[in-house]
Amino acid sequence: MILNPATPVALLAILRVSDVRPNIPPCLANNFFGIFGQQSVFKIPDSSCFELLPNTVDEGSVVPLYLPEDGPQQLVWIQESSIHKSLRTPKYEAEVADFVDWLLSKKHITYPDGQTVLFEGEKSSPVSLVYHTTNSGVVAVADQGAAHILSTRLPRFWKASPIPASPVSYLPVPDAAIERVRDLLVSLRFDALVAGIVNGISVEQMHKDIRYLTNEDGMSGIASRHSFHHGSRVAGEWLKTQFEHAGAKCRFMPFLEGFAPNVICRYDAKTESLDTVLISGHYDSRGSFGMERAPGGNDDGSGTISILNIARRIKQTGITFRNNVELVAFAGEEQGLLGSKAYAKELRESGANIILMIQGDMLAYRAPGEPPQLGFPRSIGTPEVTQLVANISAIYSPELTVGFTPACCSDHQSFHEQGYPATHLFERMGPIADPMYHNSGDLSDRPGYDLNQVRSICKVQFATLLHAAGFDLPEGVSLEDLEEHD
Repeated sequence: MILNPATPVALLAILRVSDVRPNIPPCLANNFFGIFGQQSVFKIPDSSCFELLPNTVDEGSVVPLYLPEDGPQQLVWIQESSIHKSLRTPKYEAEVADFVDWLLSKKHITYPDGQTVLFEGEKSSPVSLVYHTTNSGVVAVADQGAAHILSTRLPRFWKASPIPASPVSYLPVPDAAIERVRDLLVSLRFDALVAGIVNGISVEQMHKDIRYLTNEDGMSGIASRHSFHHGSRVAGEWLKTQFEHAGAKCRFMPFLEGFAPNVICRYDAKTESLDTVLISGHYDSRGSFGMERAPGGNDDGSGTISILNIARRIKQTGITFRNNVELVAFAGEEQGLLGSKAYAKELRESGANIILMIQGDMLAYRAPGEPPQLGFPRSIGTPEVTQLVANISAIYSPELTVGFTPACCSDHQSFHEQGYPATHLFERMGPIADPMYHNSGDLSDRPGYDLNQVRSICKVQFATLLHAAGFDLPEGVSLEDLEEHD
C-alpha cells in the first residue's frame, strides 16, 4: 500500500527466504537489510537491479518506498505469527482490524505509562503504513525508540522488528562450517555415557525454576520479564547467579539503553580451543495488551529453564569439555531478536568460531490428544544442524514425535544471518497452538503445560552439546556413578 505520492527513495524488495540463494548479485548483497518473518528484505536503489532478482519472485514483491524528508524514517517490519486455527477467534480478528484502522487513521504512537525509560522529549510520534499484506507489513516511525514502543500496540500474535537504517552484511553459512556438522552426522552413534548424563535432568528442579521465574511460588516478586520492566533485571540477576553456582563464568551484555541485558555464561574447554557450541533461550517475556503481568512461563521460560538445568547437570556430573560451551539467556527477543543480534554480530566481528547454535523457544505446551513433540524451523536455519538434532532426538528422546513448524522466528535467526550453523527447537509440529501465547496467563500451572516434554527436549539439546563439544568425566567417575546420582 502506497501512502504518499512523493518520489520513491528506493525499491523495497520483499523476497521469500527460499528464493534467496547464497550467490546473489552484488546489487542485492550490498543492499540486504535482514530477514523478517521468513522474508529477506532488500532496499534497491533503482530499477536496474530488478531484472537480476530470482525468476520466482512476484512483481508485487517489489514496491516503491516513499519516505518524505519531513516524515518518519525508521522502518519496522510487523508480522503475524503462524498460529493454529483454534487461536483465530472473532475477538482476535477484531483486534487485528482495530490495529490496522489505528495505523491508517491516528498515525501516531503514544508511549505507554511505565515504559518511557528509553525516551526523552515528546510522548508521541508519527506512524505511516508503508506496505502491508494480510499477515505482515512495513511501518515507518520517527525513530528507533518509537519502533520499540510499537511492539506494545501490536495485536496479540504479532511481532515488530526494526529494519536497520543501513545495510547489513549478507553472510551465508560457509561450506566448511556445514561440512563440520556433516561430519558429526556421519560419526553419530549412541553413547551410554551421554545417555547417563542427560537422563539425570530433573523435572522436579525444572518445576522449581519455572515457578520462581513466573512468581507462581511467591518468592521472586517478578511480575513481568518484559525487557523494559524491572522484573527482567531481577530475573537476569537470578539467572546469572544460578549459572555461576553451576560452575559457569558469566557476564551481562548490555546492548540497548533501557533493555535488560543478555546473560552470557561459558564453560571454557579443558585444553585451548577456538571452537564453541552455543545453546540458548530468551528470558524476556510479553503479556496481554494493557497488562503489566507477563510471566512468560512457556515463552520463553521453558527454554530458559532448559539451559539452566543443563548447567545444573554439568555441575552435578563434573564433566569438562574439549571445546568451549556457552549457555546464553537472551533479552530483547520480543522486540525483534535485539539481544541475540547484538551478540551474534559481536561474535562475528571478533572472529569467533561457533560450531553450531541451538535456540530453544517455547518447549512446554502440548495440545490435548497430541503426543510429546519437537518442531524444527521450516525455512530459517541450517538443514544439517536440524538433521543432526533430529537424529539425536531419535537416540536419546525417542518419545518425541519430530517434524517441522512454520512458527517463526527466534534468536537462532540472528546467528543464521551472521553465517553460523543454527536451528530452533519448538514444542510441536505445525503452527503455534498455545492459547496463552503472548498472554498474561502464560503460567506453568495450567492445562497443557508439560514439563516432561521440556525435559525430553532438554535432553536432546544437552546430548547435541555433548556430541558436538566433546566431553570428559572426572577421573575415577564411571557410568554407574552417574546413574547413582540420578
